[in-house]
Amino acid sequence: QVQLVESGGGLVQAGGSLRLSCAASGRAFRDNAMGWFRQAPGKERDFVSAISSSGRATRYADSIKGRFTISRDNAKNTVYLQMNSLKPEDTAVYYCAATRRFGVVNTLDYDYWGQGTQVTVSS
Repeated sequence: QVQLVESGGGLVQAGGSLRLSCAASGRAFRDNAMGWFRQAPGKERDFVSAISSSGRATRYADSIKGRFTISRDNAKNTVYLQMNSLKPEDTAVYYCAATRRFGVVNTLDYDYWGQGTQVTVSS
């Protein structure tokens, strides 16, 4: 079982940066690919980025490609999302999630979820 806790959200002006962290408990962390998703008010939960269990492979949604970077530190049981050049449309609750299969982008493909952290980008 993997337990996930996100942190690092907050309020930032457009063009600014934030780094989200997702701390995992449980020895199975290294067996899982990790994903970041986000959900804006009144919207469905959408895929943002994913990283393989080794950290060697990554995937990004077109909407954030070139602005966000996903990484992980398996020694610290933590996955990160560096967010640069933030836009108001990035405003959402951001969730990290874990799956045994890298590359999937649907919420139903993920087995474990964090509680989410709020990111608000002002214009």
